[in-house]
Amino acid sequence: MKTLTELIDVHDPGWVVVQEWLNAASNPYEVLAKDEARAEQALLQLQVTTRSPLGALVYETGGLLIDDGWLRILGSGSARLARDPMSWTQTATDAGSFAALLIADDASGGFFALNGGGLGEDIGNVYYFAPDALAWEGLEVGYSAFVEWALCGDLALFYQTVRWPNWREEVRTLGGEQVYAFFPFLWTEPTLSVNERKRTVTPIEEQWRLAQEVAGSHPES
Repeated sequence: MKTLTELIDVHDPGWVVVQEWLNAASNPYEVLAKDEARAEQALLQLQVTTRSPLGALVYETGGLLIDDGWLRILGSGSARLARDPMSWTQTATDAGSFAALLIADDASGGFFALNGGGLGEDIGNVYYFAPDALAWEGLEVGYSAFVEWALCGDLALFYQTVRWPNWREEVRTLGGEQVYAFFPFLWTEPTLSVNERKRTVTPIEEQWRLAQEVAGSHPES
């Protein structure tokens, strides 16, 4: 296990690259302030150096809120987004049974994971667990390209089937540990639009566990 001194790269910090992406962003974002002790603990758990964008983002931020909080990229945790990648993955997947790392999620109940071998042969690529398909879909990009896409990509197109009129105003009040649950569920009655479904705010861990339980017997999983 590497020490904190070994993990913090002061000569070639990845945070410089992340800042370049932030400066070029076309989607609104907020960098959540880090807590030093929390950042150190999260980096030690992650065991990834700050030379990498993943290590840098975890160590230098409490997380990123993108598109008024619709998309949340995990950092070391903060009051508004309490999770970090390693501890959240361990909590959500019963400590080690999931060969991937949960790195981000969104207000519709979708989850992004960095493949560690459990989702496909393309180790290091990002996958998306779509709340309407209940299956992991490969995005064919690594972590760096994913963060760049989140900041500069067409999120409106990616989320067009799960956003409703005035979603932005509602999401601004949504907590970082909350998502929307829809009824009928998004994976049922495909002819219904999101506007025809009732939505309620629910804890993210509750939504994750429900989706994974249903996905275990879902015909498309």
